[in-house]
Amino acid sequence: MSKEKTMQLRKQVAQFEKSDTAASVKQIINTIPPFFILWFLAYQALDISIFLTIALAIVASGFVVRVFIIFHDCTHGSFFKNKKANAILGTITGIMTLFAYEKWKRDHSIHHATSSNLDKRGTGDVWVMTVDEYIEASPGRRFAYRLYRNPIVMFGLGPLFLYLVSNRFNRKDARPKERNNTYFINAAIVALYGGMIWWIGLPAFAIIQGTILIVAGSFGIWLFYVQHQFEDSYFEDEDQWDYVKAAVDGSSFYKLPKVLQWLTGNIGYHHVHHLSPRVPNYNLEQAHELTPPLHQATTITLKTSLKSIRFRLYDETKKTFVGFKEIQHLLNNTKTTLQRSSVQEK
Repeated sequence: MSKEKTMQLRKQVAQFEKSDTAASVKQIINTIPPFFILWFLAYQALDISIFLTIALAIVASGFVVRVFIIFHDCTHGSFFKNKKANAILGTITGIMTLFAYEKWKRDHSIHHATSSNLDKRGTGDVWVMTVDEYIEASPGRRFAYRLYRNPIVMFGLGPLFLYLVSNRFNRKDARPKERNNTYFINAAIVALYGGMIWWIGLPAFAIIQGTILIVAGSFGIWLFYVQHQFEDSYFEDEDQWDYVKAAVDGSSFYKLPKVLQWLTGNIGYHHVHHLSPRVPNYNLEQAHELTPPLHQATTITLKTSLKSIRFRLYDETKKTFVGFKEIQHLLNNTKTTLQRSSVQEK
């Protein structure tokens, strides 16, 4: 894409960057109160059936994902026009979702600035190794990578790591504002959870909130995973990397059923979001529909997205993701070569 077309594309999308206070307030009303209502119903349902409680908690987890999208927009300064309003709501929704607002805001901005850049991986990304890196890695590092990419670990234990570790501690170079925000959110969570446990008891709280957080966290990680880990996703070295191509070709259009699209705050239009993070979630669909060049983005569905589970390594030569089995012959050849070299040296 030429520089002229790039500028034209970004200009086309820029018209959708304006936040609408009425739309934002409406989204708060149809997201946060329903979550609390579902939580209360899940608690009341314990007198009827634990299975009904879990079912209601699973539905409530969908609203937590939607709360997270509001949090996410606040970190981009796109939910409200006012910076302070975004910070206040972002902190509140951060408490609800167990995410540290200022810390995640910084990490996520780095993710947007470096997404699909092979030379700048590591912050706010899913760990991706190239085929060559994996072959050259030590057995211990290969094991750690395979463990990390295991679906049970990534989608099962991943949420626990985000909730209990990643978002609870500040980085060494964090500024006072970021540190204090994390401390405040941590203290608020302890106070809120402590009060709830005192009120309804630990077993009831664990069943309801535990189900909500694990389901919401697993689905959230899945969304983030498939929106960048698809077969022909764009990855390039720094000298060849292009921001617009990283947005349009390195982020998928996850075409979800309308109910899931609503619960996920249109985040399936991830290519639009990466092209212009200042577009509020409620404008993403319109931005996609009215900007023809964006229709070229890779479209995946619930069915086709399941193939992403087998994508483990990025092949720089073929410009595609491959599985561990597909490069096993390369590992065997490398092992044989090393054995021969060892024999010759002796």
